Amino acid sequence: MEPQQIMSLVIIGIIVIAIAVLFTFIPVMLWISALAAGVKVSIFTLVGMRLRRVVPARVINPLIKSHKAGLDVNTNQLESHYLAGGNVDRVVNALIAAQRANIELSFERAAAIDLAGRDVLEAVQMSVNPKVIETPFIAGIAMDGIEVKAKARITVRANIDRLVGGAGEDTVIARVGEGVVSTIGSSEAHTAVLENPDSISHNVLNRGLDAGTAFEILSIDIADVDIGKNIGAMLQTDQAEADKNIAQAKAEERRAMAVAEEQEMVARVQEMRAKVVEAEADVPLALAEALRSGNMGVMDYMNYKNIDADTDMRDSIGKLSNDDSDDE
Repeated sequence: MEPQQIMSLVIIGIIVIAIAVLFTFIPVMLWISALAAGVKVSIFTLVGMRLRRVVPARVINPLIKSHKAGLDVNTNQLESHYLAGGNVDRVVNALIAAQRANIELSFERAAAIDLAGRDVLEAVQMSVNPKVIETPFIAGIAMDGIEVKAKARITVRANIDRLVGGAGEDTVIARVGEGVVSTIGSSEAHTAVLENPDSISHNVLNRGLDAGTAFEILSIDIADVDIGKNIGAMLQTDQAEADKNIAQAKAEERRAMAVAEEQEMVARVQEMRAKVVEAEADVPLALAEALRSGNMGVMDYMNYKNIDADTDMRDSIGKLSNDDSDDE
C-alpha cells in the first residue's frame, strides 16, 4: 500500500475513535431528546455533569418530565439534589402528583422530605388517598377486673408540612393504644365497653394524638372487641394464696418458738433436779457433823432412819398401787 493510502486509513481510524469517545463521554442522544422535548441543555452542561460524576440521564430525564408537566424546575436544582444523595425522579414525580391534586408543594420542601428519608411520592399519594393503619389487639382492664381487648383502625392523611421532623406510624399506634387502655380502664364495667365501643374512638380522637406527627388523624374506628381473662379474680386468688403462705410461715415460726421454749423448760427442770441432788448429797455430811458435834444423839439418828425407811416403804406401796390401777 502506498503511504497516502496508509495515512488516509489512519485518519479515518482516528476519526472513528474520536466519534466513539465523543458518543461515550457525551450523551448526544440524551441531548437530542432534550432538544426534541423543548428543554434547552447545552453539550457543555452534559460534559460538566460527567466531570462532576453526575449521571446525566438521572437529571435530564426528570427535567424533561417536569418541563412537560409545566413545573418551574431547572437543571441546577435537580443536579444539586442528585449530588446530595436524593432521588431526583421520585421528587419530580411527587411534584407532578401534587400539582395534579392541587396540593401546594415546592421543590425545596419535596427535596427536604426526600433527603430526610421519607418517600415524598407516597406522602403526596397519602394526602390524596388516606391510609388505614390497623393496630394489634390492645388489652385494657375495666374497673370490675375483666380484661377487654380492642383492635382499632386509624385512618390518617399525610401532613406535608410536618413530614420533616414529624413522628411516624409507630408513634401514632402507641398513642392510640395508650388512649384505648385509658378509656377501658376508666369504664366501671366491661359490659359498658361492649355496649358502646364507639366511646373508645370518640375519647381517643378527642385527645389530639396527631400532634407532632407526620399525619393527620381523620378517624379512629374500633374493628373488634373481645373479652379476655378475669384479671381481678386472678389477682384476688394470688393475694389469698400469698396471705395463706404468710400465715403458714408465721404459724411455723410460732411452733418453732414453742418447741424451743419447751426444750428450754426441760433443761431448766434438769438443772433444778441437779440442784436437789446436790442438796441431798449434803444431808449425810450435815448428819455426821451433827453427831460429831453432839447436836444429835444416837436415838435421834435411829428415829431419823426409821422415818426414812417408813417413807421409802410408803413410796414403794404407792408405786405398786399405781401400777395395778394402770394394768386394770
